[in-house]
Amino acid sequence: MAFGEAYMKKTNYVKDVLVVLLGNFMVAVSVAFFVLPNNTLTGGVAGVAVALKPLLPFIPSVWLINILMIGLYIVGAVFLGKAFALKSLISTFSYSFFVSLLTYVTTLFPKDTFVMQPMLASIYCGLISGIGLGLCFRVNASTGGMDIPALLIHKYTHISSGNSVMIIDALTVLLGMSTYGVEPALIGVLSVFTSGFAIDKTILIGSSTAINCMVISDQWVEIKNHVLDNMKRGVTVLEGKGGYTNESKPVLMIVIPQKMYSNLEHEIMKVDPRAFIIVNSVHEVDGEGFTYELEDLK
Repeated sequence: MAFGEAYMKKTNYVKDVLVVLLGNFMVAVSVAFFVLPNNTLTGGVAGVAVALKPLLPFIPSVWLINILMIGLYIVGAVFLGKAFALKSLISTFSYSFFVSLLTYVTTLFPKDTFVMQPMLASIYCGLISGIGLGLCFRVNASTGGMDIPALLIHKYTHISSGNSVMIIDALTVLLGMSTYGVEPALIGVLSVFTSGFAIDKTILIGSSTAINCMVISDQWVEIKNHVLDNMKRGVTVLEGKGGYTNESKPVLMIVIPQKMYSNLEHEIMKVDPRAFIIVNSVHEVDGEGFTYELEDLK
């Protein structure tokens, strides 16, 4: 049993490392192919380097990136824990390696191959880097750099990871406004929103998409039995009270996969056409029937 647990722990760690490497590669792709060739104002360490380039022309961008990476890594290690620090240590080296490698690859192509319309570069750099960051966030790691402040905001304010990154990236773009002007900064905002959207969507990959139905009906017993016996799903009976009538009435809470809703709605309408149904989207559900079956625990 101890050997099996150790093996699973090691396997999960290897998977996490591979995800971190893939995430860093995606972010490096956005930097090498979109940010640097187009001087795109965006978030991240590369975005800060681009924003400061006119102000600090005597400091090579690579040095500035390395200084920021090391300094922010130390901050992340102190405030986000040992496990985070170990995974981010991998990011600190792999990100620098991938950026250097892919930047060299761009030199093998004809000049200006990756120069494009600023708006196009901004959107694609945000999309690709957002996917990379989202992959790293899924395993509680980061690519290092400017997403460490974003994770600190997420930890202490409970703002979503995607929105936290957007806040930091927006501040970076505002910094670039003072050196490049308003129009490049406004175009850079596109990458900020695109990145935040891609992060949140990537984090939710593989989660169980479901709906939560709240049902109020005089025929609640029959509806409950249908869900339990025919749909093989659980039901929670809540105690409700009408605000106008002050009458007590049970409220059924039913969480089911989206594909099962048509069956449920049809049965409810057949049993009680006057039933009151509230449907909410649920982004993730953990528990029996979704992330495991009862037999899996036996």
